[in-house]
Amino acid sequence: MIHFAWPWLFVLLPLPWLLRRALPPAAPGAALYLPHDLMLSAAAHARGALRRWRGWIGALAWLLLVAAAARPQQIAPPESLHRSGRALMLAVDVSGSMSIQDMPLGAQTVSRFAAVKAIAGDFVSRREGDEVGLVLFGTHAYLLTPLTFDTTTVARQLEGAAIGLAGRETALGDAIVLATRHLQELPARSRVVVLLTDGVNTAGAVAPMDAAKLAASAGVRIYTIGIGSAASQTMSVFGMNLPAPDDDLDVATLQTIARETGGKFFRASDAGQLAAAYRSIDALEPLARGASLLRPREELYPWPLGAAMLLALFLLPWPALRPFAKAAA
Repeated sequence: MIHFAWPWLFVLLPLPWLLRRALPPAAPGAALYLPHDLMLSAAAHARGALRRWRGWIGALAWLLLVAAAARPQQIAPPESLHRSGRALMLAVDVSGSMSIQDMPLGAQTVSRFAAVKAIAGDFVSRREGDEVGLVLFGTHAYLLTPLTFDTTTVARQLEGAAIGLAGRETALGDAIVLATRHLQELPARSRVVVLLTDGVNTAGAVAPMDAAKLAASAGVRIYTIGIGSAASQTMSVFGMNLPAPDDDLDVATLQTIARETGGKFFRASDAGQLAAAYRSIDALEPLARGASLLRPREELYPWPLGAAMLLALFLLPWPALRPFAKAAA
């Protein structure tokens, strides 16, 4: 069914006719005297026919232009839309240490960030019914994707993120504050932060525990995930293999943040444990069960707008059209 979003714009249809009636007529040009009345009559008849055709083309172009401005839409049948009323912000550490390759994934060992993108991306794409956003943090914290029901887009944004994008250090407190600030702006609902890091707080203006108290007062629940191999591994820096000890992870702080906000701490020493952590969060924060109806709308205005522009081309004084006008005369 075709529906016009702004049907009141059709009141503009008589505007050209009103302007023609209100404006004074154009001044007559120099008269052309022909030796025979027959030639004068034929030329006048040809000009009159061309003027009538141009008038009809102009009227049709104006009608199509007004129709495009009224925003015609194709309304599809109602579709079921699941909404949980839950807002989930994923805060991911992109500091330099996330490049350490100590996470077994299948038959190979990948970097910590590669494992996060593979598993967290799948977790996000399955949060149908939740509003999901993405915060990246390193030396600074940035909102990469605002809260949205389009979980596919959030997963793509995470896939396109890069290590060091927000700096090489780790600002845990700033990331929590940024995620909390965007969540508390929403109406009352379940507010969740999934915080993933492999280090300790080394940057930022807010201490992690102060940020946790702010989140708790705003009703934000934080699940913390500490990643990285429990055994000493190696990392590649400029082609050299250097030791990468795991004692940089501040487990106590992450546990306290989760406990203070009503969440839970998970330790992920490999890709399997990381996937298990997300499965546990799925169980603790179940997906939507309610449903509402949505009627998708497809915008159709480009079609009448394009047709109006094509018709307007015939109203221009193209030099190439003059031979046809003379032939008609």
